Amino acid sequence: MVTIANRDALERSRAHEVALDCLVAGLEAAHPERIVDETLTVREGVLAVENAAGDERTEYDLDRYENVFVVGGGNAAGHLARTLEDALGDALTGGVVVTDDPAGTSVVEEHPGDHPIPSEDGVEGARRVLEVADRAGEDDLVLACITGGGSALLPAPAGGISLADLQSVTESLLECGASIDEINAVRKHCSSIKGGKLARRAAPATVATLVLSDVVGDDLSVIASGPTAPDASTYADALEVLERYELSVPETVSSYLEAGERGENPETVSPDDPLLESVRIHVLGSGRTAIEAAREVASDRGYDPLVLSSRVRGEASESAITHVSIAEECAETGDPISPPAVLLSGGETTVTLAEDHGEGGPNQEFVLSSAVELESDEVVVASVDTDGIDGATDAAGAIAAAGDVPAAEGRRALARNDALPALEDADAIVRTGPTGTNVNDLRILVVEPEE
Repeated sequence: MVTIANRDALERSRAHEVALDCLVAGLEAAHPERIVDETLTVREGVLAVENAAGDERTEYDLDRYENVFVVGGGNAAGHLARTLEDALGDALTGGVVVTDDPAGTSVVEEHPGDHPIPSEDGVEGARRVLEVADRAGEDDLVLACITGGGSALLPAPAGGISLADLQSVTESLLECGASIDEINAVRKHCSSIKGGKLARRAAPATVATLVLSDVVGDDLSVIASGPTAPDASTYADALEVLERYELSVPETVSSYLEAGERGENPETVSPDDPLLESVRIHVLGSGRTAIEAAREVASDRGYDPLVLSSRVRGEASESAITHVSIAEECAETGDPISPPAVLLSGGETTVTLAEDHGEGGPNQEFVLSSAVELESDEVVVASVDTDGIDGATDAAGAIAAAGDVPAAEGRRALARNDALPALEDADAIVRTGPTGTNVNDLRILVVEPEE
């Protein structure tokens, strides 16, 4: 169960209550325990896996395999591994996952790591994951648990790149406003595990990847930087990202990438690599999973739900203005949907940080920008990161309405990317703690009829 620590203080109206109910429903629906229960079964020695849409089913005869290993990483990897322990029982040999939210596994080792900036703990965890992959043989099954946050939690610096170099590059990419696919294009080419390289290490074993997606469009090569997925990006693409954002990176990084462009370092696993014939990837849940659960709750509460998009991206503060404009149109004209209504969206917005930035995250910035721009008293806006950690804060996100934050104060905070203090003063911060999942952002806009 997901608990909002300060919920009593946040429920200032029925609209606030509905928004929070929708958020909680979305977070709970995206938890690995719920998702595995709906997509994975083990009967008479056969593991059956369905994708999130329910239109594809793959079976694995467990009696065929000498060993069944679990490997992987991400915010929800521990919880996913624990549910697999329950489902597989004695068929499971062991394994290692790296996570920042341990679930209390008994057979699979949970190794600590850090997110969003990689750490030495993560490096050691990635080394342990690769050791297990190296042990797998032709008659083994490797279940790769890959969830949001896996890019940072599974750092495996390649060549002469150090962890400090990797941390520096990651920080620069996060601060410059680069998209997740741009960030991962660089990280994949600085890594010994990303870009399909985990699958390469596990070959010739059968690899079944179980994915909880935190990426817009569920691009398998981008989720956790695609440890078992084919990758069409190149060293040249990674160098282009650094050039596009004019990033100054450690010499070891630029030298390694340039050497790779010259063909001196192995590329990531290309889409036509023969080893992929023994690899299957199953997307068990995504941001859409959370949105659909939230939509159902809105409908049950008597509101007409409308999904705007599960692929929202771009600057958080600018995206907020678009969302608010649609909500105000609903309140005033009934288009595109008449109130009482709930507008929902998912995806992942970004924040280009000011040089002397303060505290916050994309979801807090989205809500703060919404509160500043709102001119309608009939709209309440809520937004959270589904892993319970928005940016580098202890907040999941926020919930607010027009007037909750004085406009001048809010605009100053936005200019400094300092949303957290402004929203704290307004008692608008949503705190859940780690949620056990990560399927990107979830946004709820409740539109009440005019009184």
